[in-house]
Amino acid sequence: MTTTTGHRAGPEIATAGLQSLRRFDRFELKYLLRAPAAVRFKRAIAPYVSRDPHAGPDGVYRLASLYYDTPDRRFYWEKIDGIRFRRKLRIRTYRDGSPLGVASPVFVEIKQRLNRATQKRRVRMRYDEALEICGEAVIPDHDPVDADTVGEIAGMVEWYGLEPAAITLYTREAFVGTDADAGLRITFDGDLRYLVGRNPSLHSEAPGIPMLDPSLLILEIKVNERIPYWITELVAEHNCRLIRVSKYCQALEAAGTMPRSIFFLDDRTPLEGGPHG
Repeated sequence: MTTTTGHRAGPEIATAGLQSLRRFDRFELKYLLRAPAAVRFKRAIAPYVSRDPHAGPDGVYRLASLYYDTPDRRFYWEKIDGIRFRRKLRIRTYRDGSPLGVASPVFVEIKQRLNRATQKRRVRMRYDEALEICGEAVIPDHDPVDADTVGEIAGMVEWYGLEPAAITLYTREAFVGTDADAGLRITFDGDLRYLVGRNPSLHSEAPGIPMLDPSLLILEIKVNERIPYWITELVAEHNCRLIRVSKYCQALEAAGTMPRSIFFLDDRTPLEGGPHG
């Protein structure tokens, strides 16, 4: 297999590959639920979905994501200001209880918003390689099929001067649609925590600080093209309230490093009523 050997990205890579990247267009709807309401919603969707086959026996797994941003938090402000085209960079790991070592596999992801569509591009690599490309724009050996995404990652780091900004940690229970609803994914995220400070580390043993009341979960409904009619009916029936939350932004605001915006979730956030997806 031909690979590209490690080297430092040049400034021209900042926008490389934007015309031909492998990407996945998705639409995401988010709702805030208390635990009992989440249980009722899971019961209601049971006839239409199955558990994520990549999760553990109980369908639950834990995620940790290290987000990178500019020193003046450009990516944070783009979300708050509702910029139609925006990107953010993160290293994501799926925790299984084992320590995160230099050779542990992780994903480096670019999550992009274009109008209402969400696009995600990611590359699997070693943890030490992920830190090098996201910290210093050093490109590791990689499969040529990932060249565009790897180049874009390195270009973002070098162009914007990115630095570690925050870590989010949470448990996720995931469900997927049947063949009739291909591409459907429904997740329930709970025990949301954060680590914010000077150079936050994914391999830290710190449990994180709660960013949300422990009784609250974030329900995310992700579809490729259309929202199945039965989901629309269930959302209305359960009186779910649509929210516009970014876990990264919530972490920064909960930590007090950024001002609390209109999107900040706290005990005053309405849980029922409002517009439906």
